[in-house]
Amino acid sequence: MSDYKHTLNLPETDFPMRGMLPKREPERVAQWERLDLNQRLRDERRGRESFVLHDGPPYANGSIHIGHAVNKILKDIIVKSKSLAGFDAPYVPGWDCHGLPIEHKVETTHGKHLDPEEARGLCREYATEQIHGQMSDFIRLGVIGDWKHPYKTMDFANEAGEIRALAEMVKGGYVFKGLKPVNWCFDCGSALAEAEVEYQDKQSDAIDVAFPCADDDKLAAAFGLGQLPKPAAIVIWTTTPWTIPANQALNVHPEFDYALVDVGQRLLVLAADLVESCLERFGLSGEVVATAKGASLDLIDFRHPLYDRLSPVYLADYVESEVGSTGIVHSAPAYGVDDFNTCRAHGMSFDEMLNPVQGNGVYADDLPFFGGQMIWKANPQIVEKLAEVGTLMAHKTITHSYMHCWRHKTPVIYRATAQWFVGMDLKGHDGKTLRQRALEGIEATQFTPAWGKARLHSMIANRPDWCISRQRNWGVPIPFFLHKASGELHPRTVELMEEVAQRVEKEGIDAWFRLDATELLGDEAADYDKVTDTLDVWFDSGTTHWHVLRDSHQLGHAEGPRADLYLEGSDQHRGWFHSSLLTGCAIDGHPPYRGLLTHGFTVDAQGRKMSKSMGNVVAPQEVMDKLGADILRLWVASTDYSGEMAVSDEILKRTADVYRRIRNTARFLLSNLNGFDPERDAVAFDDMLALDQWVVDRAAQLQARIQTAYDEYRFLDVYQQVHTFCSRELGGFYLDVIKDRQYTTQTDSLARRSCQTALYHVVEALARWVAPILSFTAEEIYEHIPGPRVDSVLLEEYYTGLDTLADDTPLGREVWEQILEVKQAVNKCLEDARNAKQIKSGLAAEVTLYVDDRLRQTLANLGDELRFVLLTSDVHLAPLSDGAAAEATELGNLKVAVAASEHSKCDRCWHHREDVGSHPEHPDLCGRCISNLPDGPGETRRYA
Repeated sequence: MSDYKHTLNLPETDFPMRGMLPKREPERVAQWERLDLNQRLRDERRGRESFVLHDGPPYANGSIHIGHAVNKILKDIIVKSKSLAGFDAPYVPGWDCHGLPIEHKVETTHGKHLDPEEARGLCREYATEQIHGQMSDFIRLGVIGDWKHPYKTMDFANEAGEIRALAEMVKGGYVFKGLKPVNWCFDCGSALAEAEVEYQDKQSDAIDVAFPCADDDKLAAAFGLGQLPKPAAIVIWTTTPWTIPANQALNVHPEFDYALVDVGQRLLVLAADLVESCLERFGLSGEVVATAKGASLDLIDFRHPLYDRLSPVYLADYVESEVGSTGIVHSAPAYGVDDFNTCRAHGMSFDEMLNPVQGNGVYADDLPFFGGQMIWKANPQIVEKLAEVGTLMAHKTITHSYMHCWRHKTPVIYRATAQWFVGMDLKGHDGKTLRQRALEGIEATQFTPAWGKARLHSMIANRPDWCISRQRNWGVPIPFFLHKASGELHPRTVELMEEVAQRVEKEGIDAWFRLDATELLGDEAADYDKVTDTLDVWFDSGTTHWHVLRDSHQLGHAEGPRADLYLEGSDQHRGWFHSSLLTGCAIDGHPPYRGLLTHGFTVDAQGRKMSKSMGNVVAPQEVMDKLGADILRLWVASTDYSGEMAVSDEILKRTADVYRRIRNTARFLLSNLNGFDPERDAVAFDDMLALDQWVVDRAAQLQARIQTAYDEYRFLDVYQQVHTFCSRELGGFYLDVIKDRQYTTQTDSLARRSCQTALYHVVEALARWVAPILSFTAEEIYEHIPGPRVDSVLLEEYYTGLDTLADDTPLGREVWEQILEVKQAVNKCLEDARNAKQIKSGLAAEVTLYVDDRLRQTLANLGDELRFVLLTSDVHLAPLSDGAAAEATELGNLKVAVAASEHSKCDRCWHHREDVGSHPEHPDLCGRCISNLPDGPGETRRYA
């Protein structure tokens, strides 16, 4: 028995079976840095059509978590896929650097009573340190960007740019100072943006309080009575007893019916629909004396239950008549937006509004009964005092959803303070309000997923004016001068802001805080106060389009600074998407983006939020160290990001299994390209075997679908289609079929070179398809492909060497799809026969296919080569009707009969053939293998 192994073309490659990603990926990152890959991309794509994804800045505080990883990987996939499509797709990462969390961290570490300038310096140092750590992790994830020149909101140029952006909005007439209730956090000591408020359950005292009537005649007339038979009171219900000391009015709905109810010693005014539930809650019985519309109660005075002042009734459409309430709302204009607006509409001046709660949550010392007390602690005492004076009708503790500071997780209140606002309904020079501009901008924006449009539209349509001022040290200043007498802005405010911006550009924000007003105002300085407020951090990030797209990195298109895409988590509809929309529309008249992409939050496999206490946190650093960044990237691509994204160790292990399928497929392709030189050995498409033409055509079709999926940000489709191609068309069919031809035909035969050409085209395309997702592995695949290479697959574009089958090709797409289905059916029958010990392998079997005339004609086109496709030693075709009498497995329009071959096995190809042993010099070989020996005439293959 001779050894014919040396006559076979066995696979060989240096591409390792194991990825060893945690070890190899850092080496690849270092290689990219040596190549200065980002700059190479910029140089090579210069002059091409641009695609700009503007980075929403993560906050420079703490290590990155899995949500950060999702966000950055999605952005990187998009940028790389656009580069693959030939766009100039720059990516400039950024960081949000100002604001309370950093200031609080510095205060915690160094104390609260630091010199303000020293505190700002420490904040800058801390943010720089945090950025360094986060940047290292983002780079380790394989994210390619301008890491040498990121934008930071604390860069002097960006701080100056933010002041210039504010100046543009002042110039447009959108900025004003006003006293309004704003979200106020006692722990922050500052106003909060809408995006900085979250809702959590809170226990509160729910009380019903009676306000005695101060005008009996008017109340009697309102109910159609000559006079009141006894004292009367109107009853309110509230869950904020601490606001009672600031009560200045009462609200009823003009169209509701109200009842005057006799409960014994007095009369009570209640919403007619709620009389029964109210009396039950009060523990009283009573009789309705009369009813009246709410409109008839307008301007009737009642007495405050604790203090010697009046509370008039004002009509208000926002009053509700829910069960549990009384249908009457008490109004404390300093602590509620609706209350404020109603009282202002009735002529109440700012000076008349009572505002006893100080910025730290403590009542002013001169407030009777409760002065000097924290409002939350005063609640029980207020309830007790109301009971003492006989005005408390009912009291119980309830749990309800309430506003909390997203940083401190403590309750916040509405509190009227003098702040700077961006007016939503102020008109610009074009006669449109900012709200109108923003709503029009939303209509012109492409949303992914589509539901984001309705969500953002609702927020803009209903939002109040934007409070942009904060009372902090670590923030970009609002560089205004206010006239001491009139309170008006200096008439040269915009011009002065530019002078301040120029100083800030050189010295940072300290330039404003160090500034003596005389330096800019001269003799006028004595008449003006210098504003010390800082800008809301959402204004920081919301104006990055102004200086990053327009100025520092000049990323905008020819028609102006406008990004093609903003991409962030779904919470940013009320955050960065929101603030950027408003500033963009105020400054440029349109949003700073053409499209918005939203991704969901990460949860564990059971759909629970991640928390350290539950032990279900998946840290990206640990995943990279254990499995590799490419596994994390593949998980992101494999997940529907439009909703919650489940991740766990088990899910990542399953992702790693899919990764191995893709890697092993690539390795098989590469190992069968040994000895292939594409410039010397490639076969023209028209000269290739039919099966090889089919797989190249299949790859071409797939590439078109992949391009579309990337363009539409459907990364799950890319993942699924690549995985299916690797497992079905390649692993389950083509690669199985071509092994015999690849290994046994002569090295330089058309049959082998045709196959190698197809493998070469497929792996060239595959390396590019997966490059945006599996960037590290794609590089490894790419550098093992024979032929000329550039320095990185990430510098490449989509592969252009894929041809397609003509519609009139005899063995076209539909034919091969039928053949593939037949093969799957035969595979099942062969597997059953193996399990039944009828055969040892498919090559030890002969199969008879009972088929209808149409399928017979299709299969007959392959002639004797059908056996190579089905991986059996012989195939017989018979009429479907003959299968009725045969022991055959019926599968649709096909019946399959499997029998063990009676012929000997060829030692070289392992086929069982009748002619094995017919040649005396090679008694262990079949005739086909003898012809395929190096000195033989070679085998002719046409189809498979």
